[in-house]
Amino acid sequence: MSGQNAGKQYSTGWIVLLALFTSLGPLSIDMYLPALPQMAHDFGTTTQQIANTLPAYFLGLAIGQLIYGPISDRIGRKKPLYFGMALYAIASLFCALAGDEWSLIAARILQALGGCVGVVMARAAIRDKLDVQGSAQAFASMMIVMGIAPILAPTLGAWILQFFEWRAIFVALALIGCGLFLCVHFFFKETLAVERRLNLSFSQVFILYGAIFKDKSFRFPMLAGCLTGAALFCYISSAPAVLMDGYHLDQQLFAYIFGFNAFGIIILSSLNKRLAGKLKVVQRLKMGGFIQVVGALIITISGLMHDAPLALVMCGMFMVVSGIGFTGPNAMALAMSEQGARAGTASAIMGSMQFSCGLIGGVLLNLLVWNDLINMGVLMLLFTLSGLAAIYMVAKRLEMQKKAI
Repeated sequence: MSGQNAGKQYSTGWIVLLALFTSLGPLSIDMYLPALPQMAHDFGTTTQQIANTLPAYFLGLAIGQLIYGPISDRIGRKKPLYFGMALYAIASLFCALAGDEWSLIAARILQALGGCVGVVMARAAIRDKLDVQGSAQAFASMMIVMGIAPILAPTLGAWILQFFEWRAIFVALALIGCGLFLCVHFFFKETLAVERRLNLSFSQVFILYGAIFKDKSFRFPMLAGCLTGAALFCYISSAPAVLMDGYHLDQQLFAYIFGFNAFGIIILSSLNKRLAGKLKVVQRLKMGGFIQVVGALIITISGLMHDAPLALVMCGMFMVVSGIGFTGPNAMALAMSEQGARAGTASAIMGSMQFSCGLIGGVLLNLLVWNDLINMGVLMLLFTLSGLAAIYMVAKRLEMQKKAI
């Protein structure tokens, strides 16, 4: 099916709805970043220590997706959305009421367990309805809409901080969760027909996980997407310390810079979609991998310099972040292309692995002994180079398939 025809398989409204569900992730991750120094002051600790609530959120995302995936393949996509959105709203209130950093970490894990339902169901719903070329375009379209969230989130968080304390940010997230619960009820239509659902027992779920991991059509693009995506999580975890503590930017300026980098995802996602008829999915995936590696290299070199210019650091950050516009949707489309009725479980595995990489990156940031900028650059370079190697494994496999035919 051509990319042109594939584009007619879904409406803009449907993509916007799925993007809203998926946007809970960047909203929950990015909206409170400007408040980290204030939270550190209130809890009597450092900004980097409070930033550990980010890996805690990644942990909840990694675990939760593994649960929702097989459940959705058994009972459909809509019921898990109901549960997850309700849990997210309640957990967001727990975050607002946290009395210390450890209770906040626990509440963040619970919040992630609820919020991660949106990304699993969105990916699965796209695979339920579209083929690989249509999926690549749909994921790119969704990323364009979803890219607005990390642009607005830190700015909205900084704006809230001008009038209220940091706890009000989590109250706002709870209200967003309630609104999305209503969107599930009134606007989301089930995409997995009853006759296509998998009747899985507990033991069969693990067998299914194993079968999907053994599938090279899934494993290689999954690794490519997870490793290149991990560089983004390194950026998210390090940016507040690098920009606000290291370069002494205020909350509002940090929010603008963070939003500018996130806008890069929209730009490259749009370009990715425009190139769909000219370049193959794997070619666009390679382009994104190269862009991210160059950006990570710039950041690493900046960290080794004495008083590196902020503009140079921002250039590297922009390339690493915006490169996701190429690597993210194309890796996802390739990974999901042959999963069929088990798309929910496959989506869960890929999402879980992505955030597991983010969790690992967050832990490593606390173990590295250099300054925040070098730590960020080294980890980004490690992840993006590994991701680029996985991309070439994907390309090699597809070339071998082509020759076999």
